[in-house]
Amino acid sequence: MTVPLVDQPSEAPAAAKLPSLAVVLALLAVYVIWGSTYLGMRVALETFSPFWLGAARFLLAGGLLVAFERLRGAPWPDSRQWAGAAVSGSLMLSLGNGLVGVAQKTSIDSGVAATVVATMPMWMALMGAFVGDRPTRREAFGLVLAFLGVAVLHAGGSLNLGGVGGLALIGAPIGWALGSVISRRAPMPRGLMGSGVQMLAGGLTMLGVALVTGESLPHEVDARVLSAVGYLVVFGSLLGFTAYRHLLEHTRPALASSYAYVNPVVALVLGAVLAGEPLSSGRLFACAIIVAGVVVVVRRPRARA
Repeated sequence: MTVPLVDQPSEAPAAAKLPSLAVVLALLAVYVIWGSTYLGMRVALETFSPFWLGAARFLLAGGLLVAFERLRGAPWPDSRQWAGAAVSGSLMLSLGNGLVGVAQKTSIDSGVAATVVATMPMWMALMGAFVGDRPTRREAFGLVLAFLGVAVLHAGGSLNLGGVGGLALIGAPIGWALGSVISRRAPMPRGLMGSGVQMLAGGLTMLGVALVTGESLPHEVDARVLSAVGYLVVFGSLLGFTAYRHLLEHTRPALASSYAYVNPVVALVLGAVLAGEPLSSGRLFACAIIVAGVVVVVRRPRARA
């Protein structure tokens, strides 16, 4: 084995590494697609109740993914993998997604909703620290910076979190964060099969909640609402949730959860483009803060010589 001389000049520090192409595409999916699903859910909730909407959305998407993987020859998950999917999927989808639906159904201010849901990375970092996924100082700084940007972005909104909708909104990011932490460690199939069984488990739980709470199915559904539900199934679930599962499997929690900070920015841009909402200088400044914080989280440290 060759040992380098002590006075041999070391190589120049390597350039900052960039995430792989698959990770970049997954980030773009959860950043852009999930930022647009708030609008899709609001349209669908004009007719559907929150948990019936979630049950239909995730049972259909999960069933399609599991059937697709079985046709490709993927093995059927064992009992331990189903248990892991049931726990994590129920927390992420029934609590995380279902409670956001409850909040939107009760007409919680969109600024408040975006601000509270954006606390999810903080909860995920806190819970992850207890199981060994402690964020680095750089990641923690980026998370705090991005959260401050979200707070500035919605500083003018109402901060009323009273009633059932407010309580649901507070619980949503906690449930999603806990389910995400469990999903990283629980025995579960990898890839598309893992996404499928999680959505099936979460959809079944949401169906049970809908039946127990007495939610009713709509008698008539117009084309606009059907289009919104279809968008949520194809883009929000099949593409978005699968991309998020990939991030949970291949990246650190701080990076996987960074979408929560970008989604309000995407919603703001869509509002300006599609609804003609103004983009003030204050909002643009807040967006710049959020982007800076996310860049700190996404950018890997320089490799040592």
